[in-house]
Amino acid sequence: MAIHHPLQRLTSPSRQLSMLLHLAGIASFAASFKFLQGWETPMSAAFGGHFQFLTIIGLALAMITFIVGFLADATLSSRLFKLKNVLSVCSAPLEVLISILYWGLCAIDKNLVFPAELQLEFLPDFGFHAAPAIFMAIDLLLLSPPWTIHGYSALALSECLAFLYWFWVEYCHSHNGWYPYPIFDILNTWQRALLFTVSASLMTGSTMLLKWTYGKINGIEEFKKEAVANPAGIRTKNE
Repeated sequence: MAIHHPLQRLTSPSRQLSMLLHLAGIASFAASFKFLQGWETPMSAAFGGHFQFLTIIGLALAMITFIVGFLADATLSSRLFKLKNVLSVCSAPLEVLISILYWGLCAIDKNLVFPAELQLEFLPDFGFHAAPAIFMAIDLLLLSPPWTIHGYSALALSECLAFLYWFWVEYCHSHNGWYPYPIFDILNTWQRALLFTVSASLMTGSTMLLKWTYGKINGIEEFKKEAVANPAGIRTKNE
């Protein structure tokens, strides 16, 4: 059995609970991708396909993170475990952001994120927009060493991801003539810039919230305080 980090609640990498969680997550993410294969929409045949959606980009990143985690469990490799934790710094806050944005906009008007004719039933909707955030959060809070990413570093990472996605969306728009999310058509350029800036701030907030929750669940006051402390770079602590 692998020896876990002294500040980590449960053993990981491990061929027990950790492996089961990663297998369950992979199965859930794979089911969502399988659903996409049979879901014929104008987006699926357009430039960029389903990867015009932030949801699908986040799902792919979550899948990669959990595959690496599963391989770390199967081999008890500390290098793969460290790689999984580095990937998690991006994928976990991104999935939390996706859930916040999606369910928040749905509470206002679901037509902002999906045209009426393309709206999903509950199970696939949950699989795309809730399950990844839940799996990633469980993996972080119980099966990972504490993050040492701080405020400004988290903000810089979030801004980079947000504006890379904006560039990608605009590039796809130049080919297709329409945006994947109806809300983008409603907003002008400056309003879209504001939306992506706010989204980056929300992702930063989700990173700090996950870090604070880690400290709360694991009883580590230092990491609860660091969640709101001044930045000192980005890395994952695994020794």
